[in-house]
Amino acid sequence: MRITGLVNQISEKVKWTISLVMIMLLSSCTHDEPIYNPTPYQITVPKFFPTRMNIPADNPMTVEGVELGRYLFYDGRMSGNTEPEKMMSCGTCHLQSKSFECGIDHPRFIGGKTFGITGILTPHYMLPMINLVWNESGYLWSGSISESNPNPSQRSMEDIVGMAVTAPHEFSGDTNKTKALIQSIPGYPELFEKAFGSRTVTMRNISKAIAQFTRTLISSDSKFDKYMRGEQQLSTQELSGYVLFMTEDGADCFHCHGGSGNPLFTTNLFYNNGKDSVFNDSRDRFSVTGDPSDHGAYKVTTLRNIELTGPYMHDGRFKTLEEVIDFYSQGIIWSPYIHPLMHHANDGGIQLTPGEKADLIVFIKTLRDDTFLANPAYSPPAQLPDGAKPIQ
Repeated sequence: MRITGLVNQISEKVKWTISLVMIMLLSSCTHDEPIYNPTPYQITVPKFFPTRMNIPADNPMTVEGVELGRYLFYDGRMSGNTEPEKMMSCGTCHLQSKSFECGIDHPRFIGGKTFGITGILTPHYMLPMINLVWNESGYLWSGSISESNPNPSQRSMEDIVGMAVTAPHEFSGDTNKTKALIQSIPGYPELFEKAFGSRTVTMRNISKAIAQFTRTLISSDSKFDKYMRGEQQLSTQELSGYVLFMTEDGADCFHCHGGSGNPLFTTNLFYNNGKDSVFNDSRDRFSVTGDPSDHGAYKVTTLRNIELTGPYMHDGRFKTLEEVIDFYSQGIIWSPYIHPLMHHANDGGIQLTPGEKADLIVFIKTLRDDTFLANPAYSPPAQLPDGAKPIQ
């Protein structure tokens, strides 16, 4: 009996020792395993805005992804360089104060176009980064970046990031060099781990993070938005301009730019709006569709914050809103390709009076969203993950 008891005691001690070792091993494994539990980022849909959003299934919005994307958006080392004169970020040209365009007074602006590290001019002027989460018709002036693109690497907002890195007129870099540099910067591997479950930096995850951040850039708090929500009134002149904007026998803007029923102030579609009669641009909508009716057609830009985003049109030919209104009033050029929605093309334009032009511009300026322009969530971070300052 004594021997049996002794054996049982020894057996219990062995079991206890084995259990303790297993607990220590499991604790050690748990400590060393990557922590990947990203927090879902919920976009609050503003009142009257569409509820359907363009968020790819393979890149869901997360708090960690948006945070990482904001850092990368403003990090000049995205160019793959650390020399100050060769550094460039998305935020170098996409300025929050200009509604994420460069504006007409930007040092990288020349004659309607911007230029990148090499000095080569961009093919077209910039488009604003506003409310892109609701754009499902394709990106860029031609809409070439879309799900219908036969090239699988040019189908989404995510793909535009890699294109910017390699484009001669933008970063003029190499994606392998960019991801290697970002990998080497203290703080970034941990952020990639939190956002995507891996400390290894890939160009795809860089692109996903920046796209997530860009989808958060939502403008919905202009004076007109407040009017629609019943929080503020428009002046008599602003209301007069609004009526002109919304009527066919007025300024006839609403078909393409929306209005009370389309708070995006763009259809995100493509129109030939009567700027020319000869078409030789290899980057218009025709270059994408091959449809002759798309000669000279380009994406309709949003009118939100439009007073800050000059020059205007795909080639920046108009420097002021007044010039744009004059064009639509008396400068339309008819061609066989002009869009049917240009109802006043046969008359050369909508023929507004000076007073009507003034009223229309006053209304358009109610679309300025100062909340958006100053939102700290969209601004450059105070410092990057390694303590460096953002490059703009």
